[in-house]
Amino acid sequence: MAYEVPPDLAGLSLLEIAEQVSARQLPPVDQWKPEATSDSRMRIAVDGTWYHDGSRVRRPAMVRAFASLLWRDPADGQHYLVTPHYRQTIAVEDAAFIATDLKVDGDSLAFRLNTDELVIAGPDNPLRAEGDPDAPRIYLAVRHGCWAKLDRSTWLQLAEHALALEDDMHVSSQGERFALVPTT
Repeated sequence: MAYEVPPDLAGLSLLEIAEQVSARQLPPVDQWKPEATSDSRMRIAVDGTWYHDGSRVRRPAMVRAFASLLWRDPADGQHYLVTPHYRQTIAVEDAAFIATDLKVDGDSLAFRLNTDELVIAGPDNPLRAEGDPDAPRIYLAVRHGCWAKLDRSTWLQLAEHALALEDDMHVSSQGERFALVPTT
């Protein structure tokens, strides 16, 4: 079956985005508890590029497939690729995903990830600000303990939205309010 590139985020209504989010079937990696563990010899670079044995994974379909198996252990922060019978560690330099686009629709903020997934910020997918208040890094919770870092253009879209709200660099989505400047 051929991969269908999803439509441009700006052209989707919030209802269409929500339908795509709910229709996505992902493996229940948080329910699998395999005992066997090894090193995948894979890493996700700070820019979201995937590598195996030092070589870039060039096929987007492979990245999407591997990304569907990602789980982050809440106890130690280690990322794993998980199957029902096996798990492999994967090095993540910053965040497992990159948020590459934003759509503001009423009180909802929808993001497209580098894997073409759509995520709506809210209680289950909060935003958090880290780093220097003058140059913050913004992250979006995706799933299974994994986060997406907003790329520069997406961060600028979000900052423009916050400035237009005149709400002291805060934004809201799905009834939740998020600071875009890290607290000290």
